[in-house]
Amino acid sequence: MGAVLNLVEHNLHEVQVGDTRMLFHIPSSSLFALDNLTSGVLDRLRNGTETAESLVTGLSSRFSEQEITETVRELLALELVNDGRPLTDEIGTRKVDQFPLTTVVLNVNTGCNLSCTYCYKEDLDTPSAGRKMELQTAIDSVEMLLRESPDEDRYTVVFFGGEPLSNRPLIEAMVDYCDQRFASLGKQVEYVMTTNATLLTDEIIDWLNAHRFGLSVSMDGPKAIHDKNRITVGGQGTYDVVRRKAQRLLERYDSRPVGARVTLTRGTTEVERIWDHLFNEMGFSEVGFAPVTSGDISSYNLTSEELVEVFAGMKRLGQRYLDAALEHRNIGFSNMHQLITDLHEGHKKALPCGAGLKMLAVDHEGELNLCHRFTGSEMPTFGNVKSGVQQVELGDFLSKRLDRTDTGCASCRIRNLCSGGCYHESYARYGDPTHPTYHYCDLMRDWVDFGIEVYSRIMAVNPAFIDQFISPRRAH
Repeated sequence: MGAVLNLVEHNLHEVQVGDTRMLFHIPSSSLFALDNLTSGVLDRLRNGTETAESLVTGLSSRFSEQEITETVRELLALELVNDGRPLTDEIGTRKVDQFPLTTVVLNVNTGCNLSCTYCYKEDLDTPSAGRKMELQTAIDSVEMLLRESPDEDRYTVVFFGGEPLSNRPLIEAMVDYCDQRFASLGKQVEYVMTTNATLLTDEIIDWLNAHRFGLSVSMDGPKAIHDKNRITVGGQGTYDVVRRKAQRLLERYDSRPVGARVTLTRGTTEVERIWDHLFNEMGFSEVGFAPVTSGDISSYNLTSEELVEVFAGMKRLGQRYLDAALEHRNIGFSNMHQLITDLHEGHKKALPCGAGLKMLAVDHEGELNLCHRFTGSEMPTFGNVKSGVQQVELGDFLSKRLDRTDTGCASCRIRNLCSGGCYHESYARYGDPTHPTYHYCDLMRDWVDFGIEVYSRIMAVNPAFIDQFISPRRAH
């Protein structure tokens, strides 16, 4: 009698797509269409005790012994089936001791010319009180990046605020510095900025275009929605000026696609209407949605009912994304685009994002923060641009998040796509950045299932969409 075979349920998840059973291999974030033989093996293992020999006997009327044996061997190798041998440790290590930093976020000014009611920036100041980063601090930040990670081929410098263009001289000086510094090392550098668009002029647009900035514009949708929260210090709505400036940007900017970043707060759940305005009427290349559930000002957080409606709207928009993709059109829905990318490339994340690992944010004093959302918070920093990264402390923090013991994450089917969720969401909601974002779990699992269905249908009907619109995103 051979070893008893058992399904490793926490490594597999099935999604029915039309008449096809799709298997999501959780450890590798890979997707397979189940053939009749594999389906038969999985069904028999679910329904009773089986060995390799009994599977051969039970399925021999439909499949040869060689086919059955080979399928069982493949399922054992994928650790979807187990014969008693110890399973591979999925994460492989519980200790982070290497930090391949490629990105530095420069918080160039705590001041902002707007006073958005929901802003998460804990160090935000009015324009007159803004604390601007000194040029030497910015230079030291880039030198710290090169010192900590000298062997990378490509680096990214992100300009952030407040409103980053309120410290335009620093940005221009840093681009000049970085262009020369990275070229002298034979390395590439790219620049990224999120802006509220209010300070844009033709001259600034052309300069940004010449340096191929990756740009995102913060805009929340049509006038009534945008003006609810995105207001001036004096309390006036900003839609009219943002629309005028953003349209000028979209007319003149041709070096890279420009995206819109939408913040969804309490009372705002109209995902499709907002997308339609920003994509079809304004002409942004992509529109991405960030639901607020854990902001410091609780009155702006989406209620649990509203969060359900937001995800329902995202799924309706996702259906439109699918319909367009089957006609070889891209409707620029960033959230779905990212999920399809993760599924297509088989992304497996032990940690939720690159914060602390590939990216650090520098505040105006030169302190190293986990990410830009933590600047000004009470969260301890991890060194400064002069002395470098406090690797022991940062490694301990990330290692704590790697440990999925007693969190429920170890057996969750989206554990390698979510990895516990955003550190700042956890910090704001639970006071602990290593705490999983449980309030999102069921909705995120349903969102990933929906993404699996969308991806499967695209691959079955129009895989050229993936080649043209998904794969090239990594080329930037």
